[in-house]
Amino acid sequence: MDNHWFVGVDIGGTTIKMAFIDTYGEIITKWEIATNTHNEGRQITTDISKSIFMKLDELNEPKEKLAGIGVGAPGFINMENGFIYKAVNIGWKDFPLKDRLEVDTGLPVVVDNDANLAALGEMWRGAGDGAKNLLAVTLGTGVGGGLIANGNIVHGVNGMAGEIGHLTSVAKGGAPCNCGKTGCLETIASATGIARIAKEKASESNDSELAIILSRDGKLTAKDVFDAASKEDALALEVVDEISFHLGLAIANLANAVNPEKIVIGGGVSKAGDLLIDHINKHFQTYALPRVAQGAKIAVATLGNDAGVIGAVWLIKQKVNN
Repeated sequence: MDNHWFVGVDIGGTTIKMAFIDTYGEIITKWEIATNTHNEGRQITTDISKSIFMKLDELNEPKEKLAGIGVGAPGFINMENGFIYKAVNIGWKDFPLKDRLEVDTGLPVVVDNDANLAALGEMWRGAGDGAKNLLAVTLGTGVGGGLIANGNIVHGVNGMAGEIGHLTSVAKGGAPCNCGKTGCLETIASATGIARIAKEKASESNDSELAIILSRDGKLTAKDVFDAASKEDALALEVVDEISFHLGLAIANLANAVNPEKIVIGGGVSKAGDLLIDHINKHFQTYALPRVAQGAKIAVATLGNDAGVIGAVWLIKQKVNN
């Protein structure tokens, strides 16, 4: 399998990221196509298949060069058969993703949750540095996560393990979450949650840079919050500390249960870098058991948008090589 390539596919609500990757996790080439969500996303597997073979032609390589396809998809997934129960952003409901793609391409396919695959990618080629016990947290529009124990993704009885964004942070009176519950970590620590908290606080303040931006633009973003915090704006620092408290507490509770070596923070919000990590770490140290805290290092993810396709290839590589 050393001279074969694998295909990594990361399906998002607006774009599908794709890459040919070698057996060592090096990206040969990568590209994107638009996600066609019309007709409940039924065209997506055909689009992926066509795109793979067009790219092979471009590179003048035969179909035999490819050993398999790893796919990351959002939503709730049956890992055994690659069946998507529900992916709201795409329109899939009870969609046989694995079977459809295998029929369209004639190649073996594995499917897993996109956040799980990002965790595997970071473990293999990113900030995880090969750590076999790892907790990954993705802070984007929502909050996702993946738990890796002894080098394997923890799926749980029906694929729901690692839903870090839906840990309850505010037990009573919390903001409503897309999952139907209230007070989830996602309502606080996602880019959307950070903006919501900042807006609430800024509307009651006159002397913060956030209040000035809010009165000028009528809205605030997570980036506005971190930019203002880096300039020592008191209100912005208060927002950063509040969301970091909830993240630090949730991560510490998880770490006390699974004792990871690495905790990798990724997603758009992680671009805040040390400012965010230092605040999270302060609260993590308070709530993690001393020996758990001693064993775990919190780091910013390094693979960015490539984490999903690299993790997808790690997974299909395991399957094909076994």
